Amino acid sequence: MNILFIVNTDDAETVYNAMRLANTNIAVEKGDEVNVFMLGKGVLFEQVSSEQFNVKEQVDKFKGNMYV
Repeated sequence: MNILFIVNTDDAETVYNAMRLANTNIAVEKGDEVNVFMLGKGVLFEQVSSEQFNVKEQVDKFKGNMYV
């Protein structure tokens, strides 16, 4: 199975939650392919973060394919 997450915002909470969902998706554990595609303002994911939402930590944990 292939799963695709599309992130098109630079809102720290939204990017954090999308990446958290991509990281905890059961498909990764089953060996399925998980992809994240950053679109529009989503390409700024490296610049968005807050004390409450550590986006970089979630991105670093991601083991699938990321397209920016």
